[in-house]
Amino acid sequence: MSKLQAPSLPFYSCKNRTNTLALILPFIIFMSLHSSMTSAWSNIPKMINTIDWSLVLKKTLTSSKLHPSSIHATQMFSLGVVSTRQQSLFCHHATTQRRQFHSSSALYLNRFLFDPCEVEGLIKPNNNDDECNEENSTTAPYVTLPKNDYRTVHAAKILNVHNGDTIRAGIVGEDDLISNDDASSYQNSGLITDEAVIEWLPEGKIKKAEPTKNGDPPGSLRVLLHSLTSPYTTPSDDTASSSSSYSQPVSLILALPRPLQLGRILPMVAQLGVDHLVLTSAQKVPKDYFGSHLFRKPNELRRHLIEGLCQAGDVKIPKVTVVRRLKPFLEDDLDSMFPLDEYARVIAHPQREKIVLENGETIIPAPPLRMRDVVFPESSNTEQEQHQQPRIVLAVGPEGGWAEDYELNMFQKCGFQQITLGKRVLRSDVAVVSLLSLAHDVCAARQ
Repeated sequence: MSKLQAPSLPFYSCKNRTNTLALILPFIIFMSLHSSMTSAWSNIPKMINTIDWSLVLKKTLTSSKLHPSSIHATQMFSLGVVSTRQQSLFCHHATTQRRQFHSSSALYLNRFLFDPCEVEGLIKPNNNDDECNEENSTTAPYVTLPKNDYRTVHAAKILNVHNGDTIRAGIVGEDDLISNDDASSYQNSGLITDEAVIEWLPEGKIKKAEPTKNGDPPGSLRVLLHSLTSPYTTPSDDTASSSSSYSQPVSLILALPRPLQLGRILPMVAQLGVDHLVLTSAQKVPKDYFGSHLFRKPNELRRHLIEGLCQAGDVKIPKVTVVRRLKPFLEDDLDSMFPLDEYARVIAHPQREKIVLENGETIIPAPPLRMRDVVFPESSNTEQEQHQQPRIVLAVGPEGGWAEDYELNMFQKCGFQQITLGKRVLRSDVAVVSLLSLAHDVCAARQ
C-alpha cells in the first residue's frame, strides 16, 4: 500500500487537520524529551512517512461528518489509486451534487393562459369581414406580464423566444362567475389563439430586447393576442361556440382525499376534462380535511386547476362545489345538478367476492358492471336524442371505498349504477384518472 501525504488532501476541513495534528503531536513531544531539539526536528519528516495514513483517515472520518461522495473519495485516496486530476473532479462532484438535490424541475406550458382581468385593449373576436380584420390587426388585445411572473420566466428560460416569435395562448373562461357589471371587460374570456406574438420590454440596465445569456428575462413580457377563436369550433360549424355554451360530458363526485393528494388530483381532473367537480364528505373522510389551505385560499385551488388546463390546452375551468354533508346533498341538490333524464349516474366501488352480514350470514353479490355496460337515459324524442350529448356523473369514494350497505344503498336509491375496476383497492388519484378516461371513452363512443 502506497503512503499518502497530508498535503495531497485538498478536501480536508480545518477540523480534520486539527484531529490529524493531535495524533502527531505526542510523537513530537516524545522525541523532543529523549533527544536534542536538532535531531528531533530532523527526524520528523521520516516519522511522518512511517505513519499509517489509512488509520488516520479512518479516525478522522468517524469523528467528523463528511458528504458520502467525499468519504468514497477519501477511501480511494488512502489506497493511493487517485491522481491529482481525479482528486479535483471528486471535490467538484461533491459540491455540485448538493446543488442538484435542491434544484426544482421545470414546468412546461403547452398553452399560456391569462385571467380576463389581465387582458387590456379587449376587442371582439375576428370574423370574416375584411374591414374588421384590418381593425383587429392594429388593435389586438394584449397582456403585459411582470419580469418575475412564472410565465415570463418560462418564455425566457424554457422557450427562449425573441421579439416576433409566436406562442399558443388563451384567456380563461369562467362566464358563470362574471357579474353583469363586469361583463364588458370579460368579452373575450374562453378564447384561444395559436398566433400570439411576443414582445420583450427591457428594464433597468438591460438594453437588448431578448433573454440574457443565462436565460433570465430582460424585463416585462407583452403578449399580443391575434386571431382569437373558440377552442370548440369544428370545420363544419358556421359559427364559433363560446366556452360557456360547451360543457364536458363527464362530471365527478369525489370523496375528499387528503389535502396533499387533492393538490395532485386537481390538475389531473382539469387535464382530462370535467364539467362539474363536487368535493363531498363520506363516512371514511376525516372532518379536518375540510380545513385545508385549498379551501381557505380559493386562489390556490384555482391555480391547481389552471395548471392542468395549461397542459391540456383548454380554457374552461370546472365548476367546483364543496359538500360537507353527503345525505342532504343526495336528497336535495342531486336532481337539480344532474337530472336523471340527462345523466347516467355511476358509482365506483371495489369488487367483493362475498359479503358477511352482522348475523354471520354470507352473501355472494352479483358481479358489478363495467364502464362499457353503463345504461344511458333514453329520450322520448328520437330526433332530440340524436343531437343530445351523452353525459355521465361519476361518484368516486375514498381510498377505503364507500361505506358498504349504508352509503352504497343511498347512491343506489338515487339511481346510481355500481361499476368496478376489479378487486384491487386503488388510491384515489389512480382511480380518478382511470375512471375519467373510461367515462370519456364511453361518451365519445355513443356520440
